[in-house]
Amino acid sequence: MSRKRALMVVAVLAAVVAGVILVTRAGPERSAAAPRPSASPAPPQRVVLPGRPGDTARITDSTQVKAPDGSTWNGIDTLFVQMMIVHHTQALAMAELAPQRAADPELRAFADRIRTGQGLEIDYYRTWLRTRKLPEDATGHDHTTMAGMQSPEAMAALAAATGAGFDRMFVTMMTAHHQGALQMGNDVVKGGTDEQLREVAGEMLIEQGIEIQRMAALG
Repeated sequence: MSRKRALMVVAVLAAVVAGVILVTRAGPERSAAAPRPSASPAPPQRVVLPGRPGDTARITDSTQVKAPDGSTWNGIDTLFVQMMIVHHTQALAMAELAPQRAADPELRAFADRIRTGQGLEIDYYRTWLRTRKLPEDATGHDHTTMAGMQSPEAMAALAAATGAGFDRMFVTMMTAHHQGALQMGNDVVKGGTDEQLREVAGEMLIEQGIEIQRMAALG
């Protein structure tokens, strides 16, 4: 993704988010866990570059090295990927409740789409970390502070709900969850250096913006 295209994505998403906020504020219910600010960017990752036989290994940071595919990355890219694995995993946990608990067949179909799409994205993010020999867990980062993450109490309440009550709670919580993803995705589109990852993030932002609008119609 070129820098010009990335800036265009940010502008489009800003308009989507503004419209979404107006829609969700008009709703009768609010999530038990409101969106939180996105996390601060992580510092560059320390990378050990082994030398040739007999040479001393060199330690540098991730902004100075390339992945096997030739791309470079920075701490913003790394933290985004690590956080999105956890973030998407919670979305999958919510979506997996829908087949047995949702009353609206359209909501069940929508949840199934989330399970398929975000499951594939988690696979991509894990591969991204593995090819760069980076850990899946962000050391010292409290995942509960991520934007849009739902509290254990809210998740338990959703798991106990059924029928129309489940549907309303699902829409409220998943909308807040998606809004959090928009915040984190904007961070990497604006500040990341991995062009392919920024393109993936930009596509995710557009898709989740559309899904938020879809949930507003379902709610």
